[in-house]
Amino acid sequence: MAKMAASMVETGEDAFRKMFKRYRTKHPPPDFSDVLDFSTGKQSDKIIPVKLDKAAVSDVEVTRVGLQPVRNWRAFSLLEYPGFVFISNPFQPGCQAFWVRQCLKTYPQKPNVCNLDMHMSPSETQNIWEKSVPVLKTSPAVKRQAKTLVERLRWVTLGYHYNWDTKAYSADHHTPFPPELHLLSRHIAAACGFPKFSPEAGILNYYHSDSSLGIHVDESELDHSHPLLSLSFGQSAIFLLGGLCRQDPPTAMYMRSGDVMVMSGQSRLRYHAVPRILVAPRGQTPVEVEGCGPTTALQASSVVEPLSQEDWAVCCRYIQSSRVNVTLRQVLGPGQNFPDSTFPTPKTPGGQEGENHDGASGRDKRKRSSVETAET
Repeated sequence: MAKMAASMVETGEDAFRKMFKRYRTKHPPPDFSDVLDFSTGKQSDKIIPVKLDKAAVSDVEVTRVGLQPVRNWRAFSLLEYPGFVFISNPFQPGCQAFWVRQCLKTYPQKPNVCNLDMHMSPSETQNIWEKSVPVLKTSPAVKRQAKTLVERLRWVTLGYHYNWDTKAYSADHHTPFPPELHLLSRHIAAACGFPKFSPEAGILNYYHSDSSLGIHVDESELDHSHPLLSLSFGQSAIFLLGGLCRQDPPTAMYMRSGDVMVMSGQSRLRYHAVPRILVAPRGQTPVEVEGCGPTTALQASSVVEPLSQEDWAVCCRYIQSSRVNVTLRQVLGPGQNFPDSTFPTPKTPGGQEGENHDGASGRDKRKRSSVETAET
């Protein structure tokens, strides 16, 4: 009996790892014919349309954060994955650019924490964007060896900062959560049936053409009854969603710029991974350029700001070969505190109360500064 159980675990682990390696392999390139593509709208025996709560958030409120009215969102689930919701790019045309700018310019700044802090002094990691812009503005034809600080980003943590060594959050390692990102995630969660979701932690992962995210489960949050939200910007990727056990083979799907995933209920603790980034041909950008400039028409109460031409030129240059993923989590349940905490935990902008993957990496447990294939 013991031999049989061991054999099942070994076979199961090989099933996920084998598929991970299959899509990771460059030579020969893998066959993508089995990868689910929600953007095409094609019917599949695995894909189930999802009805969202259209009344949960008004058109005015979702427009403020750059989203289309909820009635226009295209949401899906998978037959064998209850609690998993995939929303195919619900953003208004041009509004992804603002969120890309936030991920590259605003969120890496202090007091937030990034991988560069692990091996650089505070003075060196101040003004990451300003120090990188002069180089990123240069023509792609200009050869250079050194990467800018923005290009060296692998992860950024927000709110409750994830500790890569202990794989835990704590009450004493917390900074204010970005209010506009808080609002965006609350609206998405409410439309998916989670009106009480209040994000308290965020992990931004920065992927380049050779990056990957190893097989793992997001389980470090103290309350798993709340969903996990994932937002993608930039280049496309292959996402593998498995089961509650490593022996369950995963399903492969495309994640494209603007796509949103919600993992809740039975899918909250499923194994998942990103084995491959799919870089678009040179000259094509995955985020809409039109309408991203300073003349973009936005309502007065919008939290989405128009980008300067310089900011957009730098963002566009970055995402020509890279991808940013934002995962948002509620760490604590109602009235819950961290173990051994003797003082109230900070509240998020809404006034309510991942194990990770270090920007796509778990291999470098010492510095957590690279984006490589890993398993956590």
